Amino acid sequence: MDKPLDKPSIAFLGLGLMGQPMALRLLAAGYRVHVWNRSRPKLAPALERGAIDAESPREAAKAADIVLLCLLDTRAVEEVAFGADGIAGAEGRGKVLVDHSSISPDETRTFAERLASRSGMQWVDAPVSGGVKGAQDGTLAIMCGGHPEAIDRVRPVLSAYARNVTHMGPAGTGQTTKLCNQVIVGSALAVLAEAVTLAQNAGVDARRLPEAFAGGFADSKPLQIFLPRMVSGWTEPIGAANLLLKDLDTAADLARASGTPLPMAGLAREIFRQLAAQGRGEDDLAALVTLYRKPK
Repeated sequence: MDKPLDKPSIAFLGLGLMGQPMALRLLAAGYRVHVWNRSRPKLAPALERGAIDAESPREAAKAADIVLLCLLDTRAVEEVAFGADGIAGAEGRGKVLVDHSSISPDETRTFAERLASRSGMQWVDAPVSGGVKGAQDGTLAIMCGGHPEAIDRVRPVLSAYARNVTHMGPAGTGQTTKLCNQVIVGSALAVLAEAVTLAQNAGVDARRLPEAFAGGFADSKPLQIFLPRMVSGWTEPIGAANLLLKDLDTAADLARASGTPLPMAGLAREIFRQLAAQGRGEDDLAALVTLYRKPK
């Protein structure tokens, strides 16, 4: 299958909970997509829709004009970018790497310099917000750090799964912006769990809270998405508690380095750590509400 003449060739590395629907939307938009994932069974849906199987990150990067990453953490990004058969082993002049992972801003700046030095490829940090549903629906918000020309070049690609792409500044600023996002989300989820529990303990039907708050100051996407899951449960997780805890830990590191107090986010962080300590770190974010329930 030849790639369309007006579309760049894409490599997508990391087809997990978020990466898979993003890659599928690229395929649906007509892009030629080379895919790689450490756990190979997760490639199946993309391969069935015409993606090209790459043996390694290096092979995928060699075949692509734009390389997209959606990986678990800083360590995974470093391994895929600079490890054996990593992206940096491919000639990268004229190419752009877009990292959708949520990692440290300081490490992002270091990685950008290393990649440019070793291969000539430009690095754009572009963490996302909007969850699995946002990836499936193409409505993600993406906050970008990097060179303006590189970001302008990848905007049409990102529009396959994002509604909002914002350039925040140089390398690392996208990651810093994502940490601000997670400070808000983590704190909001902790408060939502309190509100649900208060309503239930006081005899109010908590299922009606999103309807009652719609359009008011308490309304928000976390309220509309996660409060019903806190009340009625869920069948499939749309975000793991451990991942948000990882980001809140990174935010705490940045807060210490910049002398910034984060009392609300710090409390939310420890509440999520309590959930993880109970062995429930892979549960949906809505599982936080169980910490507030009275023992039976």
